[in-house]
Amino acid sequence: MIEFYRKAILIFFGLLCLTMVLAIACLNGIFVHDALQPASDSAVLWRLGTATDTGKGGTSSVTVNDAESILDYDYVLTKRVEYPYVIATLYFLGLENAALGADLSAYSTATFRVKCTPHNVLSFYLHSFDQTATEPGNFSSYRLTETLFACHEGWSNIEIDLKHLTVPAWWLEKFKLEASDQTYRLDKVGGLSIGASQQGPVDISANVKIEKLALRGRDWRYAWAFAGWFVLAWLGFMYWLFRQYTKSLVADVKDKLQKDRPLIAHQQLSTEPQRDQEKTALLRFIATEYADPDLSLEKTTTTLGINRIKINGILKEELGLTFTAYLNKLRLTEAARLLSENDKANVAEIAFSVGYNNVTYFNKLFRDEYGCSPTKFKEICKRSTSYPDTDF
Repeated sequence: MIEFYRKAILIFFGLLCLTMVLAIACLNGIFVHDALQPASDSAVLWRLGTATDTGKGGTSSVTVNDAESILDYDYVLTKRVEYPYVIATLYFLGLENAALGADLSAYSTATFRVKCTPHNVLSFYLHSFDQTATEPGNFSSYRLTETLFACHEGWSNIEIDLKHLTVPAWWLEKFKLEASDQTYRLDKVGGLSIGASQQGPVDISANVKIEKLALRGRDWRYAWAFAGWFVLAWLGFMYWLFRQYTKSLVADVKDKLQKDRPLIAHQQLSTEPQRDQEKTALLRFIATEYADPDLSLEKTTTTLGINRIKINGILKEELGLTFTAYLNKLRLTEAARLLSENDKANVAEIAFSVGYNNVTYFNKLFRDEYGCSPTKFKEICKRSTSYPDTDF
């Protein structure tokens, strides 16, 4: 059994370490994080573009100060037209064919830090390919979805839920689509934009700074793969543990029975009668009377006329056991023999037959000797026929 426990512990800790390594690897795979800034290291290639209402008769203006490490621009929004606008757009490259676009379906949020002077309210836009409305070379025909966010004079962290944006009514009306059509796709995205809102400063110069723009998401395939591996690996380990434990226990019991066979009552004990009459008489007496529940050291002393010290000395020399230890071992070995030879044997009857009036006490001694209860011992002996060649 010691070899089994050693092997089981090694496999357990090996499997535990492997589980922890795979768990960390899967966690890294589940939580997707791809930066868009700086532009040179972006996970999605893009170029910056700006647009104002000047083409529609407006006088709004925008000046880009930095578009590499951070997005930094100044703008002035004027109310010279009904719907004035200033927009800074990250155009995803490869859009010569309108059916193309960046696949952002693995992401659920866009995160960034923003600072505005003065306090501002800005719009976040996502432009996605629309099977009905999008025309080749016409970026404005990409389906527009939006949400608003506040921008303060100190840096603040913003998180945009890419899966719950709103398609503005004016865009749906422009392309004669139903007002309830709020669907959009993330697998073909033409770009992301930041737009000035009329809820922000008007007719005065404003500054916007955006940094650490990134896309985040969760790829649950890693979680399902890890869960499947975890269940299979640990169920397999538990199955192996049960099988190997049973085999080891069977082998251990068979080995113990073999080693204790010289003590079994119905076999001849190893003695030398000519050399030591007292030893012969003592061992024969115990072998004959072990089933007597009243057998004790005092009764043996009285019957044989050998003093207590000499009895224990003989047993120590012959077997390395005291009188009580030898008597219990003899009784338990005989009980084990009876249990192994008859899987239908009654435990209480066997306990009484080998000299125990208290079944509970017998069960305790038997468990201490063989590592399992008498009932379990019967089951193991019955199973031993299924593992005749167990080798550890």
